[in-house]
Amino acid sequence: MKAFTYDRADSAVHAAAASARPGAKLIAGGTNLLDLMKLQVETPTELIDINRLPLDKIEDTADGGLRIGATVRNSDLAADHRVRERYGVLSRALLAGASAQLRNRATTGGNLLQRTRCSYFYDVTKPCNKRNPGSGCAALGGFNRMHAVLGASDQCIAANPSDMAVALRVLDADVETVNAEGEVRVIPIAEFHRLPGRTPEVDTTLKAGEIITAVTLPPPPPGVQIYRKVRDRASYAFALVSVAAIVELSAGGIRSARLAFGGLAPKPWRVPQAEERLAGASADAKTFDAVATAVLDGAHGYGSNDFKIPLTRRTLRAVLMQAART
Repeated sequence: MKAFTYDRADSAVHAAAASARPGAKLIAGGTNLLDLMKLQVETPTELIDINRLPLDKIEDTADGGLRIGATVRNSDLAADHRVRERYGVLSRALLAGASAQLRNRATTGGNLLQRTRCSYFYDVTKPCNKRNPGSGCAALGGFNRMHAVLGASDQCIAANPSDMAVALRVLDADVETVNAEGEVRVIPIAEFHRLPGRTPEVDTTLKAGEIITAVTLPPPPPGVQIYRKVRDRASYAFALVSVAAIVELSAGGIRSARLAFGGLAPKPWRVPQAEERLAGASADAKTFDAVATAVLDGAHGYGSNDFKIPLTRRTLRAVLMQAART
């Protein structure tokens, strides 16, 4: 780890302004940043601590939703009775992520900002366009079992690691930000994370000198909420495939459905055409297979991760069958 200076922000605007300085990084829980610093993948010259800012509250909104501060810990968010009762998909996604110790430190804003990455990103001896733009992507011809099958490019095929973001995507959350001038911006979660395209080093649509202050959830939609994560082991593992679903049933069928996926793409993945296929459809295997085909349109494996395509089909079918039985 290289030497750095330390500053403690006294306001969100101060933190935003400080974050725009060359070599500066914000730190709250530090569960991702500190790992990268130890490996010298990230080498900030200055850390700005935001833990003392008043961003650690979960508050009801006037329309019946929730406003979640950027420094609310993942464990506190998962345990909040309003989240458990009204946004069960989010609580379950958080509990499926990392370990209890990490959840006690990880924050809402930090979870959204964790780098989309793979083992080659961590290994400074290997080419990685995300770490060193223009150097190449070692995963294309290397070990790519955990990698994306949708939304990737020839510059990067890493999959977004967040469980929380998948649940926020199915809930249509908004990300609130502030910049150094005190200007507030609201970014729909669908627009927050970026696909790699030709610039895989840019993970989000945040601008320089702009920081997350909160995430807002609209009132909970009707329907049963499910989060299913398929992984190599029961704890402390990224998703091979995850599905966040909110399914509203009607007599003999499905009235409406929302579906978001993790482990498949460089950002939480949602396919409106697949959801439209479920609206008003029968809750049967034929419908579920047609929906899976729509979700996987354009899916492409890279050898070691080819299995993700049939695994996604089976996982989605199991989730929809569970919803239909509820």
